[in-house]
Amino acid sequence: MSRHTLSVLVEDQPGVLARISALFSRRGFNIESLAVGPTELEGVSRMTIAVNVEDLPLEQVTKQLNKLVNVIKIVELDPDAAVQRELLLVKVKADQDSRSHVLETVQLFRAKVVDVAVDTLTVEATGSRDKLEALLRMLEPFGIKELVQSGMVAVGRGPRSITDRALRPADKSA
Repeated sequence: MSRHTLSVLVEDQPGVLARISALFSRRGFNIESLAVGPTELEGVSRMTIAVNVEDLPLEQVTKQLNKLVNVIKIVELDPDAAVQRELLLVKVKADQDSRSHVLETVQLFRAKVVDVAVDTLTVEATGSRDKLEALLRMLEPFGIKELVQSGMVAVGRGPRSITDRALRPADKSA
């Protein structure tokens, strides 16, 4: 099995996310990461879906996704030809004795402190999954009180855009 990243343009309508995730579920695929947000086109959202699956079954799912009314366009992003990032918020124990060490670690990873309390620091970091896992390994000895990590967002490198020739939702039937 290999990891695949799909960038899917969809109409911004209720139920689209449920229909797409149900399609993966029916096939027995676990979605590793899912992020959804607006695009530069009004009424169009972009879903970034990371899934670990063989190539042939993924091709079948992609064909079924294309048949859904609210799906405008699907592109599989090659990791070498895409910028991929995740967001991490982590609350770390940081008393007077360990605070300076935690701050050094945060700076080393080019992360930033977004909240300070008497005995904790909340750190925000963005980057690849590997970078965020490495940061967590370094912060673990101090004591992680809480963490939340977003799904991956990705965009192809260079001047091309998957929305360049994407049909607007109203034009899809044309």
